[in-house]
Amino acid sequence: MQRHGRIRGGIAALLAVVTALATGGLAAAAPEAPEPRGGPDGGSAKGPVGWDTYRQLDRLSDLPAGVHTKQFSSFDRTGGNAHDGFDGKYSCLRTTAAGCVIAEQAGAGEIGAIWFTRDEGNVSRTGRITIELDGEKVVDAPLQDLVDGKLGAPFVSPLVANADQTSGGVVVEVPMPYRESMRITTEHNPLFHHVSYRTFADAEGVTTFDPDDPANDVVATLRAAGTADPKPAVPGARTQRTGLALAPGASQTLARADRPGLLTELRLKLPQAPYVQPRSETDDGRAYGAGGGSEFTVAIDPGNEGVRLTRRYDPIIANQVATVYVDGREAGTWGPTPQAGGGLWGEDSVELPAELTAGKSEITVRNAFVSSDLDVNEFTYWADSRVGGETRRTDTMDVGDGASETAHGYAITAPNWQGVRTYDYPLGDGERAELAAAQDVLQGLRLRATFDGERTVDAPLGEFFGSGHATAPVRALMYGIDAEAAGGPVLSSWWPMPFAQNAKVELYNGSDRAITSGTAEVTAAPSRAHAQAVASGDAGRFRATSHAGPTVPGESWDFLATAGTGKFTGVTHTMTGELNRNYLEGDERVYVDGARTPQLHGTGTEDFYQSGWYFNRGTYTQPFNGNPTHLGPPTGCAVDRDCTGTYRLMIHDAVPFTQAIDFDIEHGFVNDKQADYSTTAYWYGEKKTTGTKTDTLDVGDPRSEKAHGYASDAPGDVTELDSVFEGDAEQPRRLTADTRATKAPVSFTLRVDRGSAGVELRRTSDQAAPYQRAAVRVDGKQLPDWLQPLGNAERRWLDDTYQIPASATAGKREITVTLTPAADAPPWSAESYEAHTLRD
Repeated sequence: MQRHGRIRGGIAALLAVVTALATGGLAAAAPEAPEPRGGPDGGSAKGPVGWDTYRQLDRLSDLPAGVHTKQFSSFDRTGGNAHDGFDGKYSCLRTTAAGCVIAEQAGAGEIGAIWFTRDEGNVSRTGRITIELDGEKVVDAPLQDLVDGKLGAPFVSPLVANADQTSGGVVVEVPMPYRESMRITTEHNPLFHHVSYRTFADAEGVTTFDPDDPANDVVATLRAAGTADPKPAVPGARTQRTGLALAPGASQTLARADRPGLLTELRLKLPQAPYVQPRSETDDGRAYGAGGGSEFTVAIDPGNEGVRLTRRYDPIIANQVATVYVDGREAGTWGPTPQAGGGLWGEDSVELPAELTAGKSEITVRNAFVSSDLDVNEFTYWADSRVGGETRRTDTMDVGDGASETAHGYAITAPNWQGVRTYDYPLGDGERAELAAAQDVLQGLRLRATFDGERTVDAPLGEFFGSGHATAPVRALMYGIDAEAAGGPVLSSWWPMPFAQNAKVELYNGSDRAITSGTAEVTAAPSRAHAQAVASGDAGRFRATSHAGPTVPGESWDFLATAGTGKFTGVTHTMTGELNRNYLEGDERVYVDGARTPQLHGTGTEDFYQSGWYFNRGTYTQPFNGNPTHLGPPTGCAVDRDCTGTYRLMIHDAVPFTQAIDFDIEHGFVNDKQADYSTTAYWYGEKKTTGTKTDTLDVGDPRSEKAHGYASDAPGDVTELDSVFEGDAEQPRRLTADTRATKAPVSFTLRVDRGSAGVELRRTSDQAAPYQRAAVRVDGKQLPDWLQPLGNAERRWLDDTYQIPASATAGKREITVTLTPAADAPPWSAESYEAHTLRD
């Protein structure tokens, strides 16, 4: 199906006239018209596949046809939080001799992103990972080696990342297309995981992933993320530069473009939003629980007049109390410690009297648990000897460091945790004032953009560029913040923003301060191909949808809820919540085109951002994901509040929709933790839908079955099922309806549109039995099997979709579908079948 090329060719003459007449603003002399994106015939309707997605980022605005984005994950099938991966109960789709199968699909598609965590981010105990595409192993290696980059290109940073690089999670972002099948297996239960993948209606334009192709050009582009435009250059691009001058409440036009094409780059220099960086330390440590403690020796000065012993600890655990003994004698007490948050280190000191330390060159310290909200943790101990009225550091004992522990004879009893933390120390008064000024600018200024008369971008400035809480370094693929640039921070964006006729970029000052310095640069290029794609509906206008406010108990937070046709490509998320950070327990869910089952269902907020354990390595920035800011009260957040800023770009795992999308995220375990959220969702789309439900077969209803020619030698008894769909934990979608389950072939006829560009066949079924599978024929044409490995005995209703290509539906008013259940699979279940016809 040459969807793009056919439509574009039909309006080329009209757009050429518009291009010739348009003038002004960023207009430039029209270059020789480029070929339509995807080649002279427009290419496959699914858009770029494999490495081409990163090589053709100017096509990010393309709205694909016959493409779904889905996810396998270890989410709690009961709707709660307890089994999201903690015990591995739902981590395996099935277990084979090779291990735990975590993802499996029949038909053409592409793996987009794989994420794991366990053991504070160390995935060694998961063992080997095997990735099979079209029956061939393309990866068979220890998972830890894979994410550490030991396999070599293309499995190198930043296409792979370990827990140190992504703050607690590990990720593989290598695009791996396949024509017929995909399966991912881990040697041992991996506990927490996500596998995001795309499914295609056909294999046109798909070449199976080659692990021997190093894709060095893509790696180089990704390693420059946040510093340079990753898109191919567009001829004729010109930049308009404007000095910033905005009083509070005022707006300023930064640039206009009156020639059809696209905006390629936005760049702002903002001296009034300075970079304020707290001092950060990374340390590993241990914790002991009730009945436990620790012991070690430290060197001191024999001439001491007493010793101060100081402990670095994680104050997220409150009320830690332990008794301190020196050479067997009680010497003092640790704590009780107050609770803090925001990724701050705590330090506690005990003054050891001279009667226990004088004349000794070393002492043996023993700590004994007394009480705590959970346990007593320890990261580093410092011994400071007082001699002649002055204090001198005489020893340091680094908990978690093997050499230091051995040298100091360290031992721990009743241990219940060990791991690593990256936390900050408080800011000074001057630094806090600078940070407050930067926050006012970043949150008060709004970037606005209007394309073809419609304002599609209206977002807080800092959040639009990836960091809403503070000016922090961001090196994402499509935007970046150079926080330490000479003359002030520089904020850059490289989202391709196509338009059919004109564009305008503005800056609104909603802050309390006048903007008296800085510059804006906006680059635009004339492009007939991009303008045609927008005018025809093959591409969507760029949109940044923002909203902010307090979360509502029992209701998830929407990143994006809209009707029409589009593609979700990322989000920046600015969060303020409780010091214990439990608001991060929330799972994301993505509902597409009215389906009641989410196509993506995650395991936690920091997991969605491809990290882990509440971002246990501290802040970081990567091309596809980041946690640029984490503030507590002493580092810029409000009193008793924790501030976290994150972003996630979904480039290879962008989520297309043809009728509607509802992309939301919980706050807390089951929407039970109060937080203040601000989010900016990046997407491409148009108000017009390109998918329509054209028919429904109600299985078990005699009239509907007769009207649709439903036939089977053994259709199975009609059984009523009263259950709910997966997704919302507090307000699940309930359905009471009849179903049939059969091992015999079934056939039926559904109405479709004659001009269809393919049909999506949606089945509502009972998923109590996993791995239902059926051979598919449409009007006698054999198509790939319909495989559904998912299963849920708790929430039994499932909406899943099979993609029928245009080659099997074009020119027809109805299609006859025949499903033949596999002999080695459970009975094929159905409550209904819906035909959703796709249109050009």
